[in-house]
Amino acid sequence: MSRRLDVINLGDPAQRPAPVMPSACESGGCGGGPEPVIPPPLSFGEVRVNGVEITPEAISQEIQHHPAPDAETAWIEAARALAVRELLLQEARRLGLEPEPEADEAGRSEPEEDALVRMLLEEEVQPAEAGEEECRRYYELNQERFRTPDLFEAAHILIEPEGDDDAAWTAAEARARTIADEVGDDSAKFAAAARAFSGCTSAQQDGSLGQIRRGELVSSVQAGIEALADGETAREPVRSRFGWHVLRLHRRIDGRTLPFEIARDKIADMLEARSWSVGAARYVAALAARGEVEGVLIEGAGG
Repeated sequence: MSRRLDVINLGDPAQRPAPVMPSACESGGCGGGPEPVIPPPLSFGEVRVNGVEITPEAISQEIQHHPAPDAETAWIEAARALAVRELLLQEARRLGLEPEPEADEAGRSEPEEDALVRMLLEEEVQPAEAGEEECRRYYELNQERFRTPDLFEAAHILIEPEGDDDAAWTAAEARARTIADEVGDDSAKFAAAARAFSGCTSAQQDGSLGQIRRGELVSSVQAGIEALADGETAREPVRSRFGWHVLRLHRRIDGRTLPFEIARDKIADMLEARSWSVGAARYVAALAARGEVEGVLIEGAGG
């Protein structure tokens, strides 16, 4: 069974975003050169795993995969990830495992060290299977997670100011108010006004915004739509950085809670993944406790 390794900071390269590297000019001239090495914090000593050093150069390279609020925290997280990786590689070799790399969807083979780590964890960490009662209990306690989102079938007419000064914005607001009063709650009049006056590309669709979810629109427009009843046009236009919006809610479609039978498999997978993550962390902590890790602390290993 394939498992994500990054849940215990193993630094799986396949799971990482592409690093953002400085350009040649930024790194010391347009002629290029070696990648810059970030020096360790002054308070940071050597990192060793059972006598094997995790070099400052390796930690510096790893830092790009561990965003943190400050350089020292990033350095510590990168060093810990490499120490965990080294622990697992040493144990895999001690057990005599031979790497059997898997290919990804693009046909690229995983590095042999990654294959060793994956194979070790698949062999040594067995997640608890989530039973029916446990899944149902999680469902009952977290039903909001299994609810489809509320949808708002809405439309707007965007009146853009003809300038950036206060007078232009005031004139745009007055025009928006006039339109809102004239169309009222009549959907046909609203559609005609959208086609005639709206500065948004949605004008070609009678101002329709389609079925939107919370968070898809700027907050002022979203709040204005949600305050309306089905079939209602707002008499008060709403301002955004784009201009003044005359808003209409065609209809609200309330979300619904998925039945347990549909959610069960997802819940079981999530609980099993959580169990595996906890088990993997405990396994790493046990390896660290039996061995000698210097320079970083592995959670649960004591010391």
